[in-house]
This record gives sequence, C-alpha cells and structure tokens, in this order.
Amino acid sequence: MSLTQDLKTLYHLSLSPIRGQTHAERLKSFYGKQAEGYDDFRRRLLPGRETLYRALPAPAGGRWLEMGGGTGANLEFLGERIRDLGHVDIVDLCGPLLEIAQRRIADRGWTNVHTTEYDATTFQAEPYDVITFSYSLTMIPDWFAALERATALLKPGGMLGVVDFYVSRKHPDQGRARHGWLTRSFWPFWFNRDNVFPNPDHLPYLQRHFTLELLEEGRAKVPYVPFARVPYYVFVGRKG
Repeated sequence: MSLTQDLKTLYHLSLSPIRGQTHAERLKSFYGKQAEGYDDFRRRLLPGRETLYRALPAPAGGRWLEMGGGTGANLEFLGERIRDLGHVDIVDLCGPLLEIAQRRIADRGWTNVHTTEYDATTFQAEPYDVITFSYSLTMIPDWFAALERATALLKPGGMLGVVDFYVSRKHPDQGRARHGWLTRSFWPFWFNRDNVFPNPDHLPYLQRHFTLELLEEGRAKVPYVPFARVPYYVFVGRKG
C-alpha cells in the first residue's frame, strides 16, 4: 500500500464530510471513496480478527453469516476451512464494499459465499451455525436489534463471534479491563465523527446473553498516530 493511498484513506476517515439522511446513505458516503484502500489500511488498524476466526468452528456443510461483512476480507482468516461450509452470507448495507467482496469471491473461487445488501437488524434467512460481527457492531445504530436478530438467526448451540472497539464501564465486572476517564472520553469522541460508537454496554450485553467461550481484551495501535492505543475485545459465545 502506498503512502498516497494511505493519505487518501486518512482524509476520508478524518476530514471528508459524511452525508446522507439514512444509515445506508451515510455508509455509502463514508466508504464509497475509500473502498479500494479499505482492506489494506484496516489490516493495520483492526486487530483480533485472526484470533476470532481461528477460534470459531467451520462445520462441514454448516451455515455462516457475516453481519456487516463489508469486503469479505475477514473470511480470509478461515483459510481453506471456508470450503467446508455449505453456505456463507455476507450481509452489509454498503454497496461499494460489497462490490469488493464480490470481486474477492470470484477471485478465490468461493462458490458457497454470497453477498446481500441489507440491514442487519431486519435480515431474514434460515438458521445459522455461526454468526460474526467484525468491527461492525459499533457501526450499527440499533445494536440491540442487530444482536436480537443474530440471536434469532442462530441455531441452538450456535456460535456468535464479535471483535470490535469498545470502552469499559466506569466500574466493569471483576476481572475485566478498566479504562480511565481519558480513554472512556476520548475514543468515543474520536470515533463518533465517523459514525462509529464504541460502547461500554456491548460487552456486558454479550456476556449476559451468551455462554462465554472466549474473551480477550487488548489495545491496538493506530496507524500514523504515535502512542495512541485504542481498546478492543474479542468475544466468542454460544447460544443456549
């Protein structure tokens, strides 16, 4: 990736105005002009994805749903296991990102992978064995509805995987990371401009509604922002 492409991506992340009356319009406005450089820049910004996808099963003949799956790059972390799955859906409201996903599907020969431009909060389909949110839950305004929809779409015993940015509650549960006032104040302010909302309630909600299989909390470097470390988590839970 060239410095020129990085600077272009940074401009659209930080300075380019985001327009639109609906969530779909705002996503297209935000991602449309940076879609081509999206994957390479996010590869350096979005940690924990490999950990998540390696921790999840890919049952032979199973069904997998990527909620807010964008360009489909996350599925690369499955490696050859993706071919064991019977059906994979990438659902996203952003058409420009799904165009990249369609090219990736064709290039990789993933005949079992399909894209759908649709709202994750109202998507309907047959039940799934695995559902993932990779840095998408913070971008869904009605995240309650998105998780309720995912729960409804999961088979009994199905697995939910989430990796995303977050901030802790002021007084998190015992054993969980506790972020100071500056972290809890700065990162929501920094991300909100791009309609990304790190939320102190995402992780507690997940822990209370799914049987915990894996939980990791960490800090990620931000490209071209020295000393900045943004909190993120990796969660895997099982539907009871």
